[in-house]
Amino acid sequence: MASVIVVYPPDEQGARRVRVDGTILGRARDLRALTEYLRRAGLEVDDLDVVRSSLIEWRGGGPDDWEPA
Repeated sequence: MASVIVVYPPDEQGARRVRVDGTILGRARDLRALTEYLRRAGLEVDDLDVVRSSLIEWRGGGPDDWEPA
């Protein structure tokens, strides 16, 4: 898995920026989108991995927080 995964707080639309090893992958609007971004980055994860992983730094709330700021 990547060394650093950061999921930023939800923005005004409820999307959260996703960064892996310093590269912004995009803005996820839910766990499914986040999982897809991580898969495209070459990580073999599923939705449950994303929720449980200690490698993900959740900023501004955890995996259940997707409400607009």
